[in-house]
Amino acid sequence: MRWEFKINNPYENRRAEGERIRREYPDRCAVIVERAPNSRIPDSAVNFIGIFLGERIRREYPDRCAVIVERAPNSRIPDLPSKKYLVPNDLTVGQFYFLIRKRIQLRPEDALFFFVNNTIPSTSMTMGALYKEHADEDKFLYVVYSDESIYG
Repeated sequence: MRWEFKINNPYENRRAEGERIRREYPDRCAVIVERAPNSRIPDSAVNFIGIFLGERIRREYPDRCAVIVERAPNSRIPDLPSKKYLVPNDLTVGQFYFLIRKRIQLRPEDALFFFVNNTIPSTSMTMGALYKEHADEDKFLYVVYSDESIYG
């Protein structure tokens, strides 16, 4: 999977942003969410309000994690108004699904899938545990969303 955020932002910048977020918010984890390839969700403008940095976040908010959420390239689901989120470590993936569905304004019958390192995370897992297991070296957790299960 190719991450737009990684492609468009050099490692040094991502690392610096992650460290700044960890310092400012040590109780949170940085998560990046992108739309998965082949998703049927339509494209929309991306709003970069609410950008957090990984390392700084962990220092200032140790009970939170920085997450970058991006739409899969061919997804038909609309883009989120913001790609970067600072979420409580004890929030479950299922609760995070609900928050993202609400922000995208999906109908109840529309499917939504999350992918972290090409796998679908368990909805009962906490975001903190997911972060510890899958956080990138730049201190962000990258999540891709799509309207279809693109890997299986």
